Amino acid sequence: MSAPHISKMFLYNLFPTLAGKFGQWNTHINRAADMGFNWIFLNPIQMPGISGSLYSIKDYYSFNPLLTDAGNCIPPEEQLIEIMETAGSRGINMMIDLVINHTAIDSPLTKEHPGWFLHDNKGRIEHPYAMDGGRKVVWGDLARLDYNEGPQADELYEYFRDLVKHLMKLGFSGFRCDAAYQIPQAVWKRLISEIKSSCPDTVFAAETLGCSREQTAETARAGFDYIFNSSKWWDFKSPWLMEQYEIFREICPSISFPESHDTERLAHEYKGDINALKRAYLFAAFFSTGVMIPMGFEFGFSNRLHVVDTRPEDWESTDMDLTGFISEVNAIKAAHNIFKTEASTETIEHAGDKNIFLLAKKSSNETALVAINMDLNTENTFSLKDLSCTLHLGGRPLTCSRPGAGPEEASDVKSYTLAPGDGIIFNMETVSVTEGN
Repeated sequence: MSAPHISKMFLYNLFPTLAGKFGQWNTHINRAADMGFNWIFLNPIQMPGISGSLYSIKDYYSFNPLLTDAGNCIPPEEQLIEIMETAGSRGINMMIDLVINHTAIDSPLTKEHPGWFLHDNKGRIEHPYAMDGGRKVVWGDLARLDYNEGPQADELYEYFRDLVKHLMKLGFSGFRCDAAYQIPQAVWKRLISEIKSSCPDTVFAAETLGCSREQTAETARAGFDYIFNSSKWWDFKSPWLMEQYEIFREICPSISFPESHDTERLAHEYKGDINALKRAYLFAAFFSTGVMIPMGFEFGFSNRLHVVDTRPEDWESTDMDLTGFISEVNAIKAAHNIFKTEASTETIEHAGDKNIFLLAKKSSNETALVAINMDLNTENTFSLKDLSCTLHLGGRPLTCSRPGAGPEEASDVKSYTLAPGDGIIFNMETVSVTEGN
């Protein structure tokens, strides 16, 4: 059985260079806790290389100088430990990016251990790359590590295993594994198994966005607790998301998000439409086991997070505040086990208003229906009348909840009016029938 902090994944991405120096983080941690998040995810906080990118790490054992206060008499490591203690006092676990498929091109490791890196036919260290619509994108500030079999592979593994143990001593109990699919499955199996043998509650989440279905499945089978799914890009019609969900839910749970540090801000895409953000968060929260938002989503920030340029001065002043709404959605999700596991999930067609999107989830002891008004401008009315047979309600008690209102007894003869982008969640506990009764 999963530990509570594994089975319950409400993830808030505190973007380090937007949050500022360590001493300024408590405000953000407390706000995340107040919204019902139980994990803080940090992008890399280590010393970056010449490009300044958070994901181009030069020294894994030193901190990014943008995050430390030189005037503070407390050493940076102890400053970070104090943050961990604050988070722990609010019931929050800490997760950090684990970037071990490459280093900064100017990392001392390239000189001290050249055999740890891949080289081209001219003897130059290779750079990681990705294909973007048929175009090869090469990251020249990065040096690609070599996990192929050989003495260097064992040395490399031991170096990063020791790094994970070091980060755990600082207080991290979770790792988002950047570009996990670019590292052999065997390496992850070995690392996850070794760490969990002594600390079984440690969480490993695989970042697999942009890779094929086969690559995602192979990576997930290495023992990861979570993968990040692609629901953010779904059009609510095409079959691909549900097909992926059914495949991956048998392997490991997944985490949804309405936006991330790798995407444009939703408020930018929808020109500040608060209903679009509500709709997106409702779907992300109830689609899969885990949910994540990046810092600023709750205030409708429109400027994309940048791994090189973002600074505390980029904090935006907006007239939007979704903290209460997110708190209410998270509370509804936390109250029902079916939303904290990868249950059988399907979309439902209905004869009513076509602007109402319906998502049904079923487990051995619970049935749930999520109804979301896809219309961002007009309220729409919804009724369960035509869905009793589809959901196998059989007259059993049904409750409903919606953000801003407490739970109430539901009825299949009642109509529910949903504001633009709003949603309502119906739950029914399945009554177990014993043979012979």
